[in-house]
Amino acid sequence: MEAHNFFIDREGHLRSGWRLAIFIVAFWICVDVSQALSFAGLRRVLHLSSSQMLRSNWWFVTSSGSLLFSATLAGWACGALIEGLPFRALGSMPHRGWVRNLGIGWILGAASLFLAALLAMATRGIKFQLDPAGGRSIGETLGVSLLIFLLAAAAEEMLFRGYPLQTFTRAKLAWLGVVLTSVYFSLAHLSNPHIVPAFTFVNTTLAGVWLAIAYLRTRSLWLPFGLHWSWNWAQAALLGLPVSGIDRLAPAPLLHAMNTGPDWLTGGTYGIEGGAACTVALIISTLVVWRTKLIVRADVTEPRADRGPYAGSPRGVVDATGL
Repeated sequence: MEAHNFFIDREGHLRSGWRLAIFIVAFWICVDVSQALSFAGLRRVLHLSSSQMLRSNWWFVTSSGSLLFSATLAGWACGALIEGLPFRALGSMPHRGWVRNLGIGWILGAASLFLAALLAMATRGIKFQLDPAGGRSIGETLGVSLLIFLLAAAAEEMLFRGYPLQTFTRAKLAWLGVVLTSVYFSLAHLSNPHIVPAFTFVNTTLAGVWLAIAYLRTRSLWLPFGLHWSWNWAQAALLGLPVSGIDRLAPAPLLHAMNTGPDWLTGGTYGIEGGAACTVALIISTLVVWRTKLIVRADVTEPRADRGPYAGSPRGVVDATGL
């Protein structure tokens, strides 16, 4: 293969794999710098030691904020400089129907989690009872965890369903983008506590596909964002279940979950995301997202008329998937 063809496609555009590589390098440089600065800044403001920061929710907030900032900055820069795309191409700006997509995501995400919980309850694998912490503590948990999960979901959606998935989609390789981003999304969770090796990988990959399809159906991040944060918030703050093995983000949930097994169904100490009940719920919800006609497709990816590999196209980016 000629060097020209290795880097540049037949239309004279930088190949999508190299675009992704540039994004990854830019992202990691940005995230290392922003995370170090925000961590040091919060330590000074809050007068906390490094160990205290790492044990608090502030570390989770700092990490998520750095991920969101870095993925947004790197995605916008790569889109603008390499492909001539405006900021709105990332799919995070309000557009016609964005509130509707966000609302449907919020309802469907929580409903999907409740379905997984019902499947586990039907086999007596999980039991729930009201948390005795009291109304004030529960209310604080509902509010604080809502903000934490909003930030975390926005960060992960911008990182995985943002530029990496989108640049492959524009290259008519949406299927490859879905596979790569979903597998890496899963691998990123394997360092969490109490993982269930097989189910954790399979279910988190399925979740990545679920969220990727939500992006492809709408061409914006509002639907996958709604699905993501409401799933996590309902899981932790409403049902008292660990979120990907982490159980300290919602100290006083509305309900308290008691796992009675078997762990292959309920996920054990990792939480319901590590069991077969989650697998079934995600498959059903993915089919719903794929088939529903309630969502609104956005038109947010047109490049500037004078720049980028798609300049001169009457509609900007070609719809490569037909979804």
